[in-house]
Amino acid sequence: MAERRIIAVIGATGAQGGGLVRAILDDPGGGFAVRALTRDTGSDKARALKALGAEVVAADVDDGASLERAFRGAHGAYCVTFFWDHCSPAKELAQAQLMANAARRAGLAHVIWSTLEDTRQRVPLDDGRMPTLMGRYKVPHFDAKGEANQWFSAAGVPTTFLLTSFYWDNLLHFGMGPRPGPDGGLVFTLPMADRKLPGIAAEDIGKCAYGIFRRGREYIGRTVGVAGEHPTGEQMAAALGEALGRAVRYNAITPEQYRALGFPGADDLGNMFQFKCDFEAEFCGARSLAVSRALNPGLQTFAQWLARNRDRIPLE
Repeated sequence: MAERRIIAVIGATGAQGGGLVRAILDDPGGGFAVRALTRDTGSDKARALKALGAEVVAADVDDGASLERAFRGAHGAYCVTFFWDHCSPAKELAQAQLMANAARRAGLAHVIWSTLEDTRQRVPLDDGRMPTLMGRYKVPHFDAKGEANQWFSAAGVPTTFLLTSFYWDNLLHFGMGPRPGPDGGLVFTLPMADRKLPGIAAEDIGKCAYGIFRRGREYIGRTVGVAGEHPTGEQMAAALGEALGRAVRYNAITPEQYRALGFPGADDLGNMFQFKCDFEAEFCGARSLAVSRALNPGLQTFAQWLARNRDRIPLE
Protein backbone atom coordinates (compact mmCIF):
# COMPACT_ATOMS: atom_id res chain seq x y z
CA MET A 1 0.00 0.00 0.00
CA ALA A 2 1.35 3.43 -0.93
CA GLU A 3 2.43 5.67 1.91
CA ARG A 4 -0.26 8.16 2.83
CA ARG A 5 0.45 11.84 2.25
CA ILE A 6 0.35 13.96 5.40
CA ILE A 7 -1.77 17.12 5.60
CA ALA A 8 -0.75 19.46 8.44
CA VAL A 9 -3.80 21.33 9.71
CA ILE A 10 -3.49 24.64 11.54
CA GLY A 11 -6.45 25.27 13.81
CA ALA A 12 -7.19 21.54 13.98
CA THR A 13 -9.28 21.93 17.14
CA GLY A 14 -11.31 24.76 15.59
CA ALA A 15 -14.26 24.84 13.21
CA GLN A 16 -12.61 24.89 9.77
CA GLY A 17 -9.57 22.81 10.68
CA GLY A 18 -11.61 20.35 12.67
CA GLY A 19 -13.82 19.71 9.66
CA LEU A 20 -10.76 18.93 7.54
CA VAL A 21 -9.22 16.66 10.19
CA ARG A 22 -12.41 14.63 10.43
CA ALA A 23 -12.83 14.46 6.66
CA ILE A 24 -9.37 12.92 6.33
CA LEU A 25 -9.92 10.51 9.24
CA ASP A 26 -13.31 9.48 7.85
CA ASP A 27 -11.67 8.43 4.55
CA PRO A 28 -8.95 5.95 5.53
CA GLY A 29 -8.63 4.80 1.93
CA GLY A 30 -8.23 8.32 0.54
CA GLY A 31 -4.44 8.31 0.54
CA PHE A 32 -4.00 11.02 3.19
CA ALA A 33 -3.03 11.14 6.85
CA VAL A 34 -3.58 14.11 9.12
CA ARG A 35 -1.23 16.01 11.41
CA ALA A 36 -3.30 18.16 13.76
CA LEU A 37 -1.45 21.32 14.83
CA THR A 38 -2.42 23.00 18.08
CA ARG A 39 -0.84 25.19 20.73
CA ASP A 40 -2.06 22.88 23.50
CA THR A 41 -1.61 19.20 22.74
CA GLY A 42 -3.04 18.35 26.17
CA SER A 43 -6.41 19.99 25.64
CA ASP A 44 -9.56 17.90 25.62
CA LYS A 45 -10.10 18.65 21.91
CA ALA A 46 -6.53 17.67 21.03
CA ARG A 47 -6.77 14.42 22.99
CA ALA A 48 -10.06 13.64 21.25
CA LEU A 49 -8.40 14.06 17.82
CA LYS A 50 -5.54 11.81 18.88
CA ALA A 51 -8.04 9.17 20.02
CA LEU A 52 -9.63 9.31 16.55
CA GLY A 53 -6.28 8.58 14.91
CA ALA A 54 -4.75 11.99 14.20
CA GLU A 55 -1.11 12.77 14.79
CA VAL A 56 -1.19 15.72 17.20
CA VAL A 57 1.76 18.14 17.10
CA ALA A 58 2.45 21.37 18.98
CA ALA A 59 2.76 24.51 16.85
CA ASP A 60 2.22 28.23 17.42
CA VAL A 61 1.10 30.54 14.60
CA ASP A 62 3.23 33.29 16.13
CA ASP A 63 6.38 31.11 15.99
CA GLY A 64 7.69 30.45 12.48
CA ALA A 65 10.23 27.88 13.65
CA SER A 66 7.52 25.79 15.32
CA LEU A 67 5.44 25.93 12.14
CA GLU A 68 8.38 24.83 10.00
CA ARG A 69 9.03 21.89 12.33
CA ALA A 70 5.36 20.90 12.22
CA PHE A 71 5.28 21.13 8.41
CA ARG A 72 8.39 19.01 7.80
CA GLY A 73 7.67 15.75 6.04
CA ALA A 74 4.13 16.79 5.18
CA HIS A 75 2.68 16.88 1.67
CA GLY A 76 0.43 19.85 2.32
CA ALA A 77 -0.97 22.22 4.92
CA TYR A 78 -4.19 24.01 5.71
CA CYS A 79 -3.43 27.56 6.83
CA VAL A 80 -5.97 29.69 8.69
CA THR A 81 -5.78 32.66 11.06
CA PHE A 82 -7.97 33.61 14.01
CA PHE A 83 -8.83 37.31 13.69
CA TRP A 84 -11.54 37.36 16.35
CA ASP A 85 -9.10 36.08 18.99
CA HIS A 86 -7.19 39.38 18.85
CA CYS A 87 -8.92 41.69 16.30
CA SER A 88 -5.55 42.82 14.94
CA PRO A 89 -5.06 42.93 11.15
CA ALA A 90 -1.33 43.48 11.68
CA LYS A 91 -1.09 40.29 13.74
CA GLU A 92 -3.05 38.36 11.12
CA LEU A 93 -0.73 39.58 8.37
CA ALA A 94 2.36 38.64 10.38
CA GLN A 95 1.00 35.16 11.10
CA ALA A 96 0.18 34.56 7.43
CA GLN A 97 3.70 35.55 6.45
CA LEU A 98 5.15 33.12 9.00
CA MET A 99 2.95 30.34 7.61
CA ALA A 100 3.91 31.06 4.01
CA ASN A 101 7.62 31.17 4.78
CA ALA A 102 7.44 27.99 6.87
CA ALA A 103 5.60 26.23 4.03
CA ARG A 104 8.31 27.31 1.58
CA ARG A 105 11.16 26.16 3.82
CA ALA A 106 9.43 22.82 4.48
CA GLY A 107 8.96 22.28 0.75
CA LEU A 108 5.22 21.65 0.90
CA ALA A 109 3.61 20.53 -2.37
CA HIS A 110 0.18 22.07 -1.71
CA VAL A 111 -1.10 24.71 0.71
CA ILE A 112 -4.67 25.89 1.15
CA TRP A 113 -4.89 29.43 2.51
CA SER A 114 -8.26 30.27 4.07
CA THR A 115 -8.83 33.81 2.87
CA LEU A 116 -11.40 36.48 1.98
CA GLU A 117 -11.69 39.42 -0.39
CA ASP A 118 -9.66 42.57 0.18
CA THR A 119 -12.64 44.92 0.08
CA ARG A 120 -10.41 47.93 -0.58
CA GLN A 121 -10.07 46.74 -4.17
CA ARG A 122 -13.77 47.59 -4.55
CA VAL A 123 -14.19 50.30 -1.92
CA PRO A 124 -11.04 52.45 -1.67
CA LEU A 125 -10.22 54.08 1.64
CA ASP A 126 -11.38 57.48 0.37
CA ASP A 127 -14.79 56.06 -0.62
CA GLY A 128 -17.36 57.50 1.77
CA ARG A 129 -19.91 54.72 1.32
CA MET A 130 -18.64 53.12 4.51
CA PRO A 131 -16.28 54.34 7.24
CA THR A 132 -12.57 53.57 7.17
CA LEU A 133 -11.53 51.56 10.23
CA MET A 134 -8.20 51.44 12.04
CA GLY A 135 -6.90 54.03 9.60
CA ARG A 136 -6.35 51.66 6.68
CA TYR A 137 -9.17 49.12 6.36
CA LYS A 138 -12.80 48.97 5.30
CA VAL A 139 -13.52 45.44 6.57
CA PRO A 140 -10.47 44.59 8.70
CA HIS A 141 -11.15 40.86 9.11
CA PHE A 142 -11.57 40.55 5.32
CA ASP A 143 -8.91 42.95 4.13
CA ALA A 144 -6.01 41.53 6.13
CA LYS A 145 -6.64 38.02 4.82
CA GLY A 146 -6.91 39.28 1.25
CA GLU A 147 -3.74 41.35 1.65
CA ALA A 148 -1.95 38.30 3.07
CA ASN A 149 -2.46 36.39 -0.18
CA GLN A 150 0.69 38.12 -1.38
CA TRP A 151 2.86 36.29 1.15
CA PHE A 152 1.98 32.88 -0.29
CA SER A 153 2.49 34.09 -3.85
CA ALA A 154 5.78 35.81 -3.01
CA ALA A 155 7.07 32.70 -1.25
CA GLY A 156 6.38 30.61 -4.36
CA VAL A 157 4.26 28.20 -2.37
CA PRO A 158 1.86 26.04 -4.47
CA THR A 159 -1.33 27.51 -3.05
CA THR A 160 -5.09 27.30 -3.40
CA PHE A 161 -6.81 30.46 -2.14
CA LEU A 162 -10.04 29.37 -0.46
CA LEU A 163 -12.74 32.02 -0.09
CA THR A 164 -15.00 31.16 2.83
CA SER A 165 -18.56 32.32 3.58
CA PHE A 166 -20.71 33.43 6.52
CA TYR A 167 -20.65 30.72 9.18
CA TRP A 168 -24.14 29.52 10.07
CA ASP A 169 -22.47 28.64 13.36
CA ASN A 170 -22.50 32.39 14.06
CA LEU A 171 -26.16 31.88 14.98
CA LEU A 172 -24.91 29.91 17.97
CA HIS A 173 -22.49 32.65 19.01
CA PHE A 174 -22.00 36.40 18.68
CA GLY A 175 -25.68 37.01 19.44
CA MET A 176 -26.55 36.64 15.74
CA GLY A 177 -29.45 34.23 16.19
CA PRO A 178 -33.13 35.17 16.62
CA ARG A 179 -34.03 37.22 19.70
CA PRO A 180 -37.35 37.97 21.39
CA GLY A 181 -38.89 41.20 20.11
CA PRO A 182 -41.05 43.67 22.07
CA ASP A 183 -44.14 41.54 21.47
CA GLY A 184 -42.37 38.35 22.56
CA GLY A 185 -42.07 37.00 19.01
CA LEU A 186 -38.70 36.01 17.61
CA VAL A 187 -36.84 38.52 15.45
CA PHE A 188 -33.88 37.74 13.18
CA THR A 189 -31.87 40.89 12.51
CA LEU A 190 -29.44 41.32 9.62
CA PRO A 191 -28.41 44.39 7.58
CA MET A 192 -28.81 42.53 4.28
CA ALA A 193 -32.03 44.09 2.89
CA ASP A 194 -33.32 41.62 0.26
CA ARG A 195 -29.82 40.51 -0.79
CA LYS A 196 -28.45 36.96 -0.73
CA LEU A 197 -25.97 35.98 1.99
CA PRO A 198 -23.70 33.05 1.03
CA GLY A 199 -23.40 30.85 4.09
CA ILE A 200 -21.96 27.51 5.12
CA ALA A 201 -21.60 25.16 8.05
CA ALA A 202 -18.09 25.83 9.36
CA GLU A 203 -17.18 22.13 9.32
CA ASP A 204 -18.11 21.98 5.64
CA ILE A 205 -15.33 24.45 4.84
CA GLY A 206 -12.83 21.85 6.02
CA LYS A 207 -14.60 19.13 4.07
CA CYS A 208 -14.44 21.24 0.91
CA ALA A 209 -10.73 21.77 1.61
CA TYR A 210 -10.29 17.99 1.69
CA GLY A 211 -11.89 17.82 -1.76
CA ILE A 212 -9.32 20.36 -2.97
CA PHE A 213 -6.39 18.39 -1.54
CA ARG A 214 -7.73 15.24 -3.23
CA ARG A 215 -7.75 17.03 -6.60
CA GLY A 216 -4.27 18.43 -6.03
CA ARG A 217 -2.73 20.09 -9.09
CA GLU A 218 -6.14 20.96 -10.55
CA TYR A 219 -6.57 23.60 -7.85
CA ILE A 220 -3.02 24.86 -7.30
CA GLY A 221 -2.78 28.55 -8.15
CA ARG A 222 -6.55 28.96 -8.21
CA THR A 223 -8.99 30.93 -6.07
CA VAL A 224 -12.13 28.98 -5.19
CA GLY A 225 -15.07 30.06 -3.06
CA VAL A 226 -17.37 27.74 -1.11
CA ALA A 227 -20.89 28.06 0.26
CA GLY A 228 -23.71 25.73 1.23
CA GLU A 229 -26.47 28.05 0.06
CA HIS A 230 -27.13 31.68 -0.93
CA PRO A 231 -30.27 32.50 1.11
CA THR A 232 -31.79 35.92 1.70
CA GLY A 233 -32.46 37.14 5.22
CA GLU A 234 -36.17 36.52 4.66
CA GLN A 235 -35.45 32.93 3.63
CA MET A 236 -33.18 32.41 6.64
CA ALA A 237 -35.90 33.69 8.97
CA ALA A 238 -38.44 31.34 7.39
CA ALA A 239 -36.08 28.37 7.73
CA LEU A 240 -35.39 29.30 11.36
CA GLY A 241 -39.12 29.45 12.05
CA GLU A 242 -39.65 26.04 10.46
CA ALA A 243 -36.82 24.48 12.48
CA LEU A 244 -37.74 26.12 15.78
CA GLY A 245 -41.46 25.64 15.42
CA ARG A 246 -42.04 29.33 16.10
CA ALA A 247 -42.63 32.29 13.84
CA VAL A 248 -39.44 34.27 13.17
CA ARG A 249 -39.68 37.76 11.68
CA TYR A 250 -36.87 39.15 9.53
CA ASN A 251 -35.73 42.58 10.67
CA ALA A 252 -33.72 44.19 7.85
CA ILE A 253 -31.87 47.07 9.48
CA THR A 254 -29.36 49.26 7.64
CA PRO A 255 -25.58 48.82 7.87
CA GLU A 256 -25.47 52.20 9.66
CA GLN A 257 -27.88 50.90 12.29
CA TYR A 258 -25.85 47.71 12.65
CA ARG A 259 -22.60 49.63 13.15
CA ALA A 260 -24.35 51.70 15.82
CA LEU A 261 -25.22 48.61 17.89
CA GLY A 262 -21.88 49.17 19.57
CA PHE A 263 -20.78 45.65 20.46
CA PRO A 264 -17.10 44.77 19.84
CA GLY A 265 -16.65 44.36 16.08
CA ALA A 266 -20.01 45.93 15.13
CA ASP A 267 -18.35 48.46 12.82
CA ASP A 268 -16.28 45.76 11.10
CA LEU A 269 -19.30 43.48 10.66
CA GLY A 270 -21.55 46.35 9.58
CA ASN A 271 -19.07 47.19 6.83
CA MET A 272 -18.85 43.52 5.91
CA PHE A 273 -22.60 43.17 5.46
CA GLN A 274 -22.68 46.41 3.46
CA PHE A 275 -19.95 45.08 1.17
CA LYS A 276 -21.91 41.86 0.63
CA CYS A 277 -25.02 43.88 -0.20
CA ASP A 278 -23.32 46.35 -2.52
CA PHE A 279 -21.44 43.62 -4.41
CA GLU A 280 -23.99 40.81 -4.14
CA ALA A 281 -23.51 39.49 -7.68
CA GLU A 282 -19.72 39.34 -7.44
CA PHE A 283 -19.69 37.94 -3.91
CA CYS A 284 -22.21 35.20 -4.67
CA GLY A 285 -20.61 34.53 -8.05
CA ALA A 286 -17.27 33.83 -6.40
CA ARG A 287 -18.91 31.07 -4.30
CA SER A 288 -20.33 28.46 -6.63
CA LEU A 289 -22.75 26.03 -5.02
CA ALA A 290 -22.08 23.47 -7.75
CA VAL A 291 -18.31 23.61 -7.22
CA SER A 292 -18.77 23.44 -3.43
CA ARG A 293 -20.94 20.34 -3.71
CA ALA A 294 -18.54 18.69 -6.16
CA LEU A 295 -15.76 19.17 -3.61
CA ASN A 296 -17.94 18.05 -0.70
CA PRO A 297 -20.87 15.84 -1.77
CA GLY A 298 -22.19 15.87 1.81
CA LEU A 299 -22.48 19.67 1.80
CA GLN A 300 -25.25 20.80 4.16
CA THR A 301 -28.05 23.15 3.23
CA PHE A 302 -29.17 25.73 5.78
CA ALA A 303 -32.23 23.60 6.63
CA GLN A 304 -30.06 20.53 7.17
CA TRP A 305 -27.68 22.48 9.40
CA LEU A 306 -30.63 23.83 11.39
CA ALA A 307 -32.06 20.33 11.87
CA ARG A 308 -28.78 19.31 13.50
CA ASN A 309 -28.24 22.48 15.54
CA ARG A 310 -31.63 24.03 16.35
CA ASP A 311 -31.46 22.98 19.99
CA ARG A 312 -28.15 24.82 20.38
CA ILE A 313 -29.44 28.19 19.15
CA PRO A 314 -29.88 30.55 22.14
CA LEU A 315 -33.23 32.34 22.03
CA GLU A 316 -32.91 34.66 25.03
